[in-house]
Amino acid sequence: MICHDGEIAGFTQLYPTFSSVSMKRVWILNDLFVEETYRHRGMARLLLNAAAEFAKSTDAARIILATQISNTSAQSLYESEGYWQDEAFYHYTLSLT
Repeated sequence: MICHDGEIAGFTQLYPTFSSVSMKRVWILNDLFVEETYRHRGMARLLLNAAAEFAKSTDAARIILATQISNTSAQSLYESEGYWQDEAFYHYTLSLT
């Protein structure tokens, strides 16, 4: 969570999982949200950097995330921070509702 002037400006949530191949923890960046009034001020980048520092402190192998195909601004941010689009695997979802 990141605060500005005593207000919550944004947050991210990381969920742990484990890679049996690398025998290390992997973090899933499930949510990254910045309040609209605080967008375009570097808050999302601060949250991404904090998540990366936290993941490194746990000796994790990597952080993974997903974003909507149409969310090109988020994709640009992620790529500018060194994230890359996985082109080796398809990801599937089974809806249970």
